[in-house]
Order: sequence, then structure tokens, then C-alpha cells
Amino acid sequence: MAEPLFDRSATGRPRILILGGTTEARQLGERLATNRRFDAAMSLAGRTADPRPQPLPTRIGGFGGAEGLAAFLEEEAVSLLVDATHPFAARISQNAAAAAAATGTPLLALRRAAWEPKAGDRWTHVESVAEAVTALGERPRRVFLAIGRQEAFHFERAPQHSYVVRSVDPVTPPLALPDVTAILSSGPFAETDEMNLLKERRIDVIVTKNSGGTATYAKIAAARKLGLEVVMVERRKPIDVPTVNDCGEALECIHQWLAPVKDRGV
Repeated sequence: MAEPLFDRSATGRPRILILGGTTEARQLGERLATNRRFDAAMSLAGRTADPRPQPLPTRIGGFGGAEGLAAFLEEEAVSLLVDATHPFAARISQNAAAAAAATGTPLLALRRAAWEPKAGDRWTHVESVAEAVTALGERPRRVFLAIGRQEAFHFERAPQHSYVVRSVDPVTPPLALPDVTAILSSGPFAETDEMNLLKERRIDVIVTKNSGGTATYAKIAAARKLGLEVVMVERRKPIDVPTVNDCGEALECIHQWLAPVKDRGV
């Protein structure tokens, strides 16, 4: 039988469920792990084969859509749901919003701000990974793919290019391309290392998602210095829910929403 996710002896403490998988989720978890006012836990979708240990009790795997998540929120009497998933995990965010609405559970989205182009950047903006394939053009190029593994298959439509694919876990099944090199690694990355990688691999263009944050921004800064084009897959319009951009703002909301009246000086 699985261990309870929340502390059964922590009666009267508001329960917080964090939908995680990001640096921001981990940072928030670290802060809440030492805060005795709240009983917090983490949920990971399970898309990474070997996820890093989390600072909170953690469950791994889906809930079975919005209905399954709603049932979990009710069964566990969750006081607050924090959606701190990846900015491109649109389905999970949609399910979180639907489950919160169905159960009346307060929902807070923790979303890192998107990157903004700076002087010297050569960005080609696209709305999807499929559109990024077309943006590469017909002329053979050396492409650095930094989009994760799940949508890399789209580039099989453009076998004329040479690819360097970086992801946390292997792309499965392997890409059916004549010239592809895989690099298994996870951020944060240093700008100097990124510049060396781009030069050694003779990269012409980078394809990435506008994930925001600092952990993987070094490749953007390196591309700027090297004068390389970046095909930037932009985010879809986010779900309209209360949103903060960092851990500090999230903690402020949590205390405002969940702290007992006596703790607020009322």
C-alpha cells in the first residue's frame, strides 16, 4: 500500500499540492518543507525517467485527467493547488484549472516569465514545433535542437539538415534521420560551455522553446554573441488564473490565502 502523501497527523494544517517538475516548483517545495504552518506535497507527471529527488513527499504519475485530479483534491481535502509545471505543459495546466473549478479549490499558477529578445538577437518566432521545422528552410543546415524529446519526431520531415539533439532522456524511438547526434544533459548550463558547444558542433541555427528562466538561457546569450539564428517556439496564451512569476511571490500568496486569521494580525 502506498504511503500517504500528506501527513495524517497534521490536523488543521492547510494542505498544498504542487504540480511540479520545474526549478521553481523545487524552490517552492524547499521553502514549504520547513514551514510548519502548511502540509505540502509534490506531484510529478513522470515524463522524466529518473527525476531528481524532491524536498517534499512526492507522487509520480498522472491522475487520469481533470476528473481524476478533482477526485484526488476532494479525497485529500487539498486547500490549495499550485500549478508549477513547465510553461509548455498546456494539457496539465488545463486539467488543473478544470479540477480546481469543479472542486472549488483555489489555484495558483507559478510561471517563470518568458524570455524577451535583446539587441543583437536573431529570433524567428513560431507558434509550434511543427512550424519550426518549416522555418528551417530547404537549404541544409546544422541545427541544435533544444526542445526536449517528446516533439523531436517532427524534424524527421526535414532530413536534409544535420541535427544535434539535447534532452534529459533519450528520444524514443530514435529519430529516423541520416545525421543526428544525441546529447543527454540537463541544466543549468554555463554560457561559456554553450558557446564552446555551438562552435565545436558548427551550429548554424538553434531551435528552442521560450521556456523562460535562467537554467537554459545560456544558449540564447551564446547565440547572440555568435550571431546565430534562434527559431523560438512561443508559448500559447496561458490559462486565465491567478499567476506569479517566482517563488517569493508564490509564498506571499500562500500566506495571504491560507494563513490563519490570527497570523494576519486581525
